[in-house]
Order: sequence, then structure tokens, then C-alpha cells
Amino acid sequence: MQTRLAPSSPRACARDLAAASALLALALSTSSPLHAQPLPAGVTRGASVEGITEYTLANGLRVLLFPDQSNPTVTVNVTYLVGSRHEGYGETGMAHLLEHLVFKGTPDHPNIPQELTEYGALPNGTTWFDRTNYFETVPATDKNLAWAIDMEADRMVNSFIAKKDLDSEFTVVRNEFEMGENSPFRVTWQRTMAAAFEWHNYGKSTIGARADIENVPIERLQAFYRKYYQPDNAILAVAGKFEVDRTLALIATRFGKIPRPERSLERGNILFDTYTRDPDQDGEREVTIRRVGYEQMVMALYKVPAGTHKDFAAIEVLSGIITQTPGGRLHKALVVPGLAASASGVAFQFKEPGAVLAMASMRPTQSLDAARTALIGAMEGFAQTPPTTEELSQARAALLKNIELQLANSQSVALSISEWASMGDWRMQFIHRDRIEKVTLDDVKRVATTYFKPDNRTIGRFIATATPDRVTIPVVVARELDSVINAYKGRAALADGETFDPSPANLDARTVRSELPVGFNLALLEKRTRGNLVMARVTLRYGDVQSMNGRVDAARLMGAMLDKGTTNKTRQQIKDEFDRLKAQVSFSGSANEIVASLQTTNQNLMPTLALVAEVLREPRFDAAELDEIKREQLQALEAQKGDPTALAVTLFSQKMTPYPDGHPLATKSINDQIKATQAVTIAAVKRIYDEFIGASYGDLAVAGDFASDSVTNWARATFNEWKSPRPFARTERVFFDVPQFDETIETPDKANAFFFAGQNLRMSDAHPDYAALSIGNFVLGGGFLNSRLAVRIRQKDGISYGVGSGLTAQSLDSVGQFITNAIYAPENVLRLQSAFGEEMGRILKDGITADELEAAKSAWLQQREQMRANDGQITAMLSNQVVTGRTMAYEAELDARVRALTVADVNGALKKHIDPTKISSVKAGDFKNKPPKTVITP
Repeated sequence: MQTRLAPSSPRACARDLAAASALLALALSTSSPLHAQPLPAGVTRGASVEGITEYTLANGLRVLLFPDQSNPTVTVNVTYLVGSRHEGYGETGMAHLLEHLVFKGTPDHPNIPQELTEYGALPNGTTWFDRTNYFETVPATDKNLAWAIDMEADRMVNSFIAKKDLDSEFTVVRNEFEMGENSPFRVTWQRTMAAAFEWHNYGKSTIGARADIENVPIERLQAFYRKYYQPDNAILAVAGKFEVDRTLALIATRFGKIPRPERSLERGNILFDTYTRDPDQDGEREVTIRRVGYEQMVMALYKVPAGTHKDFAAIEVLSGIITQTPGGRLHKALVVPGLAASASGVAFQFKEPGAVLAMASMRPTQSLDAARTALIGAMEGFAQTPPTTEELSQARAALLKNIELQLANSQSVALSISEWASMGDWRMQFIHRDRIEKVTLDDVKRVATTYFKPDNRTIGRFIATATPDRVTIPVVVARELDSVINAYKGRAALADGETFDPSPANLDARTVRSELPVGFNLALLEKRTRGNLVMARVTLRYGDVQSMNGRVDAARLMGAMLDKGTTNKTRQQIKDEFDRLKAQVSFSGSANEIVASLQTTNQNLMPTLALVAEVLREPRFDAAELDEIKREQLQALEAQKGDPTALAVTLFSQKMTPYPDGHPLATKSINDQIKATQAVTIAAVKRIYDEFIGASYGDLAVAGDFASDSVTNWARATFNEWKSPRPFARTERVFFDVPQFDETIETPDKANAFFFAGQNLRMSDAHPDYAALSIGNFVLGGGFLNSRLAVRIRQKDGISYGVGSGLTAQSLDSVGQFITNAIYAPENVLRLQSAFGEEMGRILKDGITADELEAAKSAWLQQREQMRANDGQITAMLSNQVVTGRTMAYEAELDARVRALTVADVNGALKKHIDPTKISSVKAGDFKNKPPKTVITP
């Protein structure tokens, strides 16, 4: 706790009160004009509006004085700018719990409830989303006012906030929580707010979560108190019968001695403005509560701007048009026709964007659905049934009447002005009143049709039931977990693997390659692995460009259908058998190959391979399974129609590699992919299998813990007689020298945009410059957040979460591509393009540095070593080498070429092959609704 600032004993406190009372008595007996005396030291005078004047103490305390000599009482109200909106994880309900504890006393005011009674006070403390306040209204005597000011100043920083008080009071708060749980309205409102506010704390009730109330450590509560209960986070309002100068002097003396807190990150007490905002709601939400009860309830909640926003005056008038009785639209739509017993609503006026709530209650025998429909109709029907002059006049008159009566009551003013201050500024109370007077029918209709719409709606339903069927989720207690853990011995350790050298030379030395008479190839790499794991890959190649023209989609779906049933097993039986064998197996197909990849253990390898062979050789091709696969793929394709990434990549591929329609390498638009998928029949799938599939052009690559002889014998028995019906010919790729283009695709309602750019290259991975260009690309856009593009566009400018570049090159064709991509907010498109252009210009003009070269070479070579240590990657490489005719010697040669690179080699390759005038781009995003921001030069 902080050092006490009040006198050290009740007697000293009494002496101070007596002196203060005498001071006030003298002041009240004088007839000097207002502010005849100079302001107390450290006090500055601020705005004055309609009899209310603001002052500020040197410690940051704001003081609002509203003298009213006609009132025989005086109200002292202290408002702290902390409510449930400020609570963190584990702190829900803390502001409210603290409100209770502040009544437990200080050393100089040890029994505040007794003192409140003795001074004839009408007191309370309340907690809301944006603030907590404490007030007492007492007879307007000098003694009473001096006591109230002294007590509030003392408990601002000297409250006990003791563990013993928490232990007793939390049960009281819990009882308050339980009382709310008994209220259908309270429960339904809380659940509806929680559904509406996804991230903001307005979705959490001020009462808090039961677990937080019961378990919050006293230390967290004390820290919360010390942080927020300070003069620079408080507003003191005094209203009623008092003398301004002397009351201000007393406030300056009593509150002024409290020092302004030293706030810092180290102390953890900086008062940050809350900045969490919910995204725009993107569709109706609904929550249902089922509890024992004797009434039903339906609520409709719509999010609206903050209470100080210029629209809120019209929103409050609109709320009156909806909720007033008997002329309100809710009453007419629900109560009058007998759909509900009652109907009401409220516009929540918060510091940050809040909500308007409308609700109806009904008997269990009444239709909840009918009431829901009528409720929504009343809230959202203003476009069809605009507000009338009579409705506007009635609602506005009621609001202005309440404001006028409130301003005539000094106690109400004392409470309301601090309420408005917690929303932003106390003067907003008068500005809001003036705005209400100016609200027009057009204003009301505009806010109704702007905010009361389905996509901004959250529905809450309370359904009474005699037998709620709840699930209580058990909690693991730490000591119970300890007992389980401490007694656990575990199983025998998995078998250790060997220390394996993944160098190209060792991989070649350890790999046994062979070819069966049918043409099927084997590449077997035995090694001991942890847990006796083994990876394998079966590849069957088929067809050529001419024979597969226009049949790509049927071939793709054929591959997807292979494991959906064999002549002897159903789809489920295949899955169950792979699960029993502890095997992860996948089948895929493209325009000219089928691939089966698997991982299992040594003891399960042979039966797994046998089942894989059955899937490959005896597919069922069931029409119903094809329909299911098509539905799944069509749904994915439909989703891509609005996806910036999919649209940009598709268009880029179409323009950069414009193979003719039907060609196996042609890229279809998403709509054309949908049409082609829909057109595939089971007969077309079967024809491709029957015409092409066999083992003559296939291979098996295995790496891990297995016996080569067993696998070889199995392959001979399985594939040696399975000849391919037709020959296979590799599809050659063609270099396209396409004109530069810059395309834009609009994707409405997408928060992120995608940028894709690149250039076609006449280059294979055997080209003399391939190694140098690979390292140049790595410096530009490879690595992890340390490439030039990442440092500039992500780390420095903060434009993109994901940005990078890549280099592709074929092994047997002189066809390659330099590409780069980024995700970003649509409004940053100009900044992204500018930064990309600048970084491309810098690397082509100035090249890379010696330090960048060495770092890139080291990282690139280590990544390749990790790749060769991965058995899944090894099986893919071994399979690919069957087509390229290579061995791991190529990998060793490429590594050697990279090690020998110089700065001149890399810079020369970049300038030789990368041409900014050839780099084309596609941008996809919601650019129309999120127009570009001005380019900011770094």
C-alpha cells in the first residue's frame, strides 16, 4: 500500500475536521462575490458552462463545482476512470470487487459505513464499463462537507484493500453474481453482449467471471487499486449548497497533498487509452440460453457509435421512438397484438462504440419465433415505414424533459457530469442536449437504416425449460496433476537411429538402385532410424501431351479416387487398415503421374506396401465417391472466387505461361476449373486408368529402417508383370517471352490484398548462372525475415506480414521463373509497389555485399543439408532422379558451385537475368472500397 497521507489517528482526523468546519462556517457567513479570493496555489480554473465550473489541481485531479444555494443538501461524488473496460485477463469483476473493498475503511476512517450513517449520508458506490464512482449526499453543513471531502481524499490512496476483507467480501460479491444469475434478463443480456462484442471488454459483464471473483489474488487487487485510484485518474464533483472559494480551498488542501503518481513502464502503472476495437460485424449472431424459468425472452442488439459521437443524439431519439409506451413501435408490434407481455429497450451510452438493445418477454406458451420476427421487424422496418413527425416529437420531448429535470437537481448533476466526463468531457452533456433538439426525421431514418440491419444484429433467446442439460467441464488441479506425473515411469525408449551423414556422396553410396524387366525402378536407402520409421514413395507415370490433351481434370480426379475403394475393400476398410498398420498414406494424381507417399514402421512396411499396391492395381471407381469428391473440390473452388491470393496466382500463371487450352500445363480460370470439374464422369476416369496405368514407367523410392531384399522381392512380385498399356513421354516446358503487364483484380470485402510479380527466364538448373542467381534471390527475398524485401517491406515499413521472392528452374528444359509476392492491406498498394521497386532497383544497381554473400551461402547450404536429412524429401529426390537421369552427384556439384561464388558472380547474374522492364505483376484486393494511401518515402 502507499504511504498514508491522512493524519495518523482518528483524533488528529477529528481535529482537522473541526478546523475545516470552522473554515467553512466563516466562508458561509461572508457575502463576498464568487471567486473574490485568489485561487489556491496549484489550482487552475477551466471551462464554465451553465453554472458548472471546472478546476484542476497540480496532481491532476479534476474538480467540478456546481453551487446551488436553493438545495439544503450537498453531494460529493468521486469518479475514477476505471471500469470493466480496463480489466485484463484474470481480472474480470476486479473494478467492481474493488468498489466493495474501498468501503472497508482506512486507518483514519476505519469504519466508513458507520461514519456514513452518523453523518446522515445517502451514499453509494457503482461500477460500470467505463468508470467507478463513490458519492454521498449529506445535509449542507460545513462539518458534513468537510468530513465528506476528507473521507474521499483519504480512501483515494489509503484504503486497506486487505486480504481479510477480500476473504469476507468476495462471498458478498459472489452472492451479487448469483443474484444476477437468477435473472433471465441479466443472463440473456450478458450472453448477448458477449456474442456481439468479439474482442472488446464491453462483451464482459462488470460483475465478472465467478472464477475470477473467487480466486483473484489480493496482490493483483492492490496493484489495480494503486494504478487507477489516483488523483490524475479521478474527477471530483461537488454539487448543492456550498461556498465555492472555501470549498475549493478545502479540496486543494485535502486532495492537493496527494502526490501525482510517478507512472512508468517499470512500475507497470501507465494509464494507456484502451484501443481494442471489434471488427465490423459480418453477419447476424445468435445465442440461446436454456434454464429453468417461467418466462421466455428475446433480445436484439445492434452496435452503434460511442455516446459522444454526433450520431448518438439521433440514435437516442430513435431508441425513444422504438421503446416508449404506449406509442413506441415495440409496444405496438409485440404487446398490443399479444405476442409478448412486455417490450422495452435502451441505448447504451459508452465512451467507445456501444449498443442499442431491444427486448420482449413472454409466457412459456407464447411463440418465441413470432416475437423474434416482430421484434426484428420493429427495429429494422424504418426503410419501409419511416419515422413520423409525431414519433419524433414524442421521443424528443421525453428526452429533453428528463434532461431538464436532471439539470434542476444538483444531486443528479453531480452524478451525471462525472458520467459524461468518463465518456470524454462533462460538457458533452449540454452538447448532447443541444444535438437532440436539432435531430430531424432524416437523421432518425439515416441512423436506423445505417445501424439497424441484419449483418449488425445479435439475437439473444432465453428459453425456459424444466430440465436444462448442461455440461460441467472438469478442472485439473495442480496437485492432482503432480501426483499423476510423479508416479509415471513411461515405456521403453524408442529405438535409436544411427548417426547419418546426409552428404550427397554418402547418399549415393548408401542408395541401391535397380530396374525391373518391366521398366519399374527401385531406389532403396537403408539406415537405422529412431522408432524404426521408414518413408516410401511409389510413382506411376503415364501418357504424353497429345494423349492427355483435354483430360487433365479426369486424370486429377482419378488420382483422388484411388483410395476410395478397391474391388475387395470399402473406403472405410482401407482407412481402418492403414490406421491399424500405423501408416500415414496419401494418394494424388496429376496430368501424367500418380504418387503414393507413405510413412510407417519397419514391422508394418510390407503389409502397408501390399495395401498400397492393392489400391493402385484394383481401384473400384464408385460413382457416388466421385460425386462426393467433386462436391468437396467444387466448394473449394467456389471459395477461391473471392480469394485475392488464388485469383492473383491464377491470372499470373495464365498470362506468364499461356499454353493452349487443353494442354496439360495450361492454367484454367477458376470458373473454367469449376466447369471442367463438374463435367468429369466416372466413365472418363475409368477410361484414363484402363488406357494408361501400369508400372512400366514407375519407380519406388524407400528411405529408412527396412530390409532391401524384402522390398525388392515384393516389387518384383507386384509390378514386374504390370505393363503400361501405352508409352509415357515427359511433357516438355516452353519458354514464353510475354509482354510486361500490370493487372488489377477487385475482391470486395477482403481485408487483405495479394501482390504477385515475376519474370520468365531462359534457364535450367544446370545453367552456369543458376547457382549465382539462386544466392542473389536468397539475399533479395529468401531466408527468415532478414532478406532485403522482408527488412524493408515488413520490418521497416510494416506493410506486409509475408513478403519474399523465389527462383524456379527446370532440370531438362531451359525454362525458369523469378517470382515475388506479398500480402498487405489494400490501402497500402502504392507503398508496397514503391518499396518493391526501390529494393529491386538497389540490388540491380549496387548488388549485394560480401557480408550478405557469406551469410546467404551459409544459410542456403545448411538448408539444403537439412533437406537431405529428411527422408520424405530424399524419397522425392530419388524418384525425380529416375526422370532426370541424375544422381546425388548433381547436388554435390551445385553445392560446390555455391561455395565458390564471388560477389561479382552474383551481381553479374542478377544484372544479366533480372530485367525490371520484364517484371509483370498482378494485384488482387478491395481497392475500390479501400483506396490507396499516399506513398510515404522512407
